Amino acid sequence: MFLAGVAGLLVACGGNTGSRGVPGPASGSPDNETPPDAGLPSHGTDAGTTPDAGGGLGTPDGGEPDGGPPPQTRLCAPSAGEPRWVLEGEPVSATVTCTTGHAAPDTRFVVDNLPPGAQFDVATGALSWTPGEDQAAVWHLTLREERTGETGTLKVGVAENESAPGNVPIVDPAAYTEEFGLPVFHLSYEDTLTGGSYRPAQLVYRGQRFDLEAKYRGATSSVLPKRSHTLKFPDEDLFSEPVFGNGFKNRKRVVLITTFNDNAYLRSRLAFDVWSRMSPAHIHLRTYSAVLYANNKYVGLYTVADHVNKRLMAAHGIDKDADAFKAVDNRANFSRLRKDGTPKAGLHEGYEKKEGAPEEGEPGAFAPMEALTAFIADSDADAFRAGFPQRMNVQDYQDWWIFNTLILGVDSPAKNAYHVYDPATGGPWRYIPWDLDASFGQSYDTTRTSPTARPTFREDNLLFQRMLADPTIAGPMRERYRALLRDTLNVEALQALIDGYVQETAASARRDWAKWGQKHRDFGDPDDPWGGHGNFSSWHTRQDFNAYEEEVEYVRQWIRTRWGALERQLP
Repeated sequence: MFLAGVAGLLVACGGNTGSRGVPGPASGSPDNETPPDAGLPSHGTDAGTTPDAGGGLGTPDGGEPDGGPPPQTRLCAPSAGEPRWVLEGEPVSATVTCTTGHAAPDTRFVVDNLPPGAQFDVATGALSWTPGEDQAAVWHLTLREERTGETGTLKVGVAENESAPGNVPIVDPAAYTEEFGLPVFHLSYEDTLTGGSYRPAQLVYRGQRFDLEAKYRGATSSVLPKRSHTLKFPDEDLFSEPVFGNGFKNRKRVVLITTFNDNAYLRSRLAFDVWSRMSPAHIHLRTYSAVLYANNKYVGLYTVADHVNKRLMAAHGIDKDADAFKAVDNRANFSRLRKDGTPKAGLHEGYEKKEGAPEEGEPGAFAPMEALTAFIADSDADAFRAGFPQRMNVQDYQDWWIFNTLILGVDSPAKNAYHVYDPATGGPWRYIPWDLDASFGQSYDTTRTSPTARPTFREDNLLFQRMLADPTIAGPMRERYRALLRDTLNVEALQALIDGYVQETAASARRDWAKWGQKHRDFGDPDDPWGGHGNFSSWHTRQDFNAYEEEVEYVRQWIRTRWGALERQLP
């Protein structure tokens, strides 16, 4: 069982493996500057050895020496090695040594802030400790060599063990900043959240406390037992993550995307990173992985993502007052007809307006989207060829087709997209992907998709049909597709991204799967108390469920097979 299997994990800061072969976060240093949002995302951490941003117990200096001679003249440089991660009730041990190799006969180590219950042998430098049921926290133990006065730090992360007999809930969320190397959201609220309006909530994150608003998000996914959230921060107290996310700074809204329907725990991150790597000119949504506790109860592993709003648009050079339309169902197909062939009552069917004026419900709110749809639906071949690059960002919309056919986004050829337009400049229209769990070998209900399928999605999106019908558009688009497969998005680049996610999240993914695995397998059954049968009636009928490690391997092999198939023949 996973909870027993994480005992004694050593999370290595330099990308090394721990004592049980579970990789730790990549090494580096945090960047206190806010990098531009248009940069390419990192697939690893920005700084695995960075201290928790606030909170923590003992001396929260993340292992940097506290005074003493400069590094080049250090006599001892005491250290106990890489951070340790254990569950409450599991033993942890370490030995303090002089890393310079200059230990003297009278070298003597002490730990200045030894946790209750821990023991330290000053003669051998050996630390031993079995954390109790009330000691879940990230502990920064100050190691001191008495002869020289030099110090170092050992980071010990003690994870909450809610299933242990006599367990005490987390005593101080401000000190419980990480869990197995990932940052922790401690969200609290009265009663319950809803999927409608925001409700008051409180958050503790890396020792910082926020008063904010929160709500559940998702339509079809609203019946999942582990739900997605949107967190809305006050203007005077914006959210920042200093280590992960490659510049996830000063966010007004943050989305916590459920991984309940992706037990590889990587599909959304991988898809967003693929989109970002396709072109630095794309509108990028940054992501990272984190753990959620709600009202001091473990919920599980989530993908943290940017929220599509005026701040994100402004970060990419688009006026903050521009229009943002979200395609919420398959009627958002740039046609006068619905997918079943019946005429639409209005050309904005399938869309919600998320940003811009006039707001949804006011006259003219959807006028730009209706005009774009009319152009795509009504123009002849010559007019479409001439008007397409004038009205729309060509690379965005050609890359949408490439992206969606590449990852086999069977739930995203029309819906699950944002379209952004600035009326002040007259465009061009920009595309932003969203809701990407139906990708890399599964549909929205987790049923499998073939890696050798080559749908063009013409029947789902009239824009795709028109682009593919024009050789002057389709020819260069397919050449770009081939170039991406050879270079930026070659199969080994995708495997390296997966390596990074697994390195960061494996321990947390196993813990999440231990909690949710059986519910994942049973979900959608007519007798399932969560009521998922109406939206996910095929889910529980599968005969090919995988455990966490098997699902990661499934995604890896699916990508290898699909990339090979696409290199032989594009859609």
